[in-house]
Amino acid sequence: MLGRCFALAFLLFFSGKSFAGNDNYTRAADTFKAIEKLYGVEDVPLFRETYPFDNHLKVSYLSNQEQAEQQKLYSYLWPFSGSLSAVTALLEVKPKSDFRKVLTKTVRPGLEMYLDTQRTPTAYASYINTAPVSDRFYDDNIWIGLDFTDLYLLTGKKEYLSQAKMVWRFIESGTDDKLGYGIYWCEQKKNGKNTCSNAPGSVYASKLFLATGDSSYLQAGIRLYEWTKENLQDPADGLYFDNKSLNGEIGRAKFAYNSGQMMQSAALLYRITGEKKYLQEAQRLAAACYNRFFSHDSQSGRKYKVLNRGDVWFTAIMFRGFVELYGIDHNSLYIDAFRENLDFAWTEMREKNGLFNDDWSGKTKNDSKWLLTQFAMVEMYARLAAIDKENNR
Repeated sequence: MLGRCFALAFLLFFSGKSFAGNDNYTRAADTFKAIEKLYGVEDVPLFRETYPFDNHLKVSYLSNQEQAEQQKLYSYLWPFSGSLSAVTALLEVKPKSDFRKVLTKTVRPGLEMYLDTQRTPTAYASYINTAPVSDRFYDDNIWIGLDFTDLYLLTGKKEYLSQAKMVWRFIESGTDDKLGYGIYWCEQKKNGKNTCSNAPGSVYASKLFLATGDSSYLQAGIRLYEWTKENLQDPADGLYFDNKSLNGEIGRAKFAYNSGQMMQSAALLYRITGEKKYLQEAQRLAAACYNRFFSHDSQSGRKYKVLNRGDVWFTAIMFRGFVELYGIDHNSLYIDAFRENLDFAWTEMREKNGLFNDDWSGKTKNDSKWLLTQFAMVEMYARLAAIDKENNR
């Protein structure tokens, strides 16, 4: 009887089912496989932007409206880059898994189709390089550079560090002394500087310091952190505004990923320097993000705070900040809230085809599902799995 139970558990585990119903790595892996099936393009290592595919899609996140209105067969760089983040997070949990092949056979070849070597410095453009020239965004490239840095820290392979350094050179070219310093948002539209470039830019520089020991990266990380704090933090609650135009006007929207990246930057700088001010700021931001981007849902009867509906990828990037801080102070409050939300999402936000809606209350569904939302879910489940792995050592 015991042998039969063991065999059943073995089969359930390796068939991709979670025996306990809470295997976050399996959830991440299964979601990635659903993405490959439903968004993948035959004979090309690229993905569609939406499911179902909309060949008249007009995106809202580009700086050039003419480019945004052009029909695109494949996703833009930003959604595609989520595949690199997702695979990197999966490999952190299981470095020798089959996702090594996904990285080398699909993700990296696909990413190279966005690489623009015609303009200098070399960087990734917002659309594939066989199409007419497209804009290049500093924040898009930062997310990619961060992933390559993480891959180097994980594997020690110098090719990943070379890619990270290549991207950093492009990021440096996007800084100047206007507004005192800071990274622009778009190479072709330098009319302001955004938190979404500068906060992760600080994280990126700090991680490059950890990867190389080169103090110039640490200096850049601290300078970007201080510039963003001085120019874009709301002193009332500690959260971050979206951008500052060159005329000094502040774009006052507050997005989860912006404050989450400043949380991660502060936590990293504490790890590196040991200066308590960074840890205190990271903890302050964690509490502020928890108060702003989660809500009590009394109607559902759920005991924990529910993530507010919004861009799921923004939530995943915010989660990186909470994970970084948890690795230092081991305060499980915020991680537990994410865990509860992600457990709920698996049964109430996920559809039979394996894709997720974006409403954390589970009340509404999306007719069209965005590629980056799905990759964000993979990343979050994988990051939970990494925490589980570390806690079980």
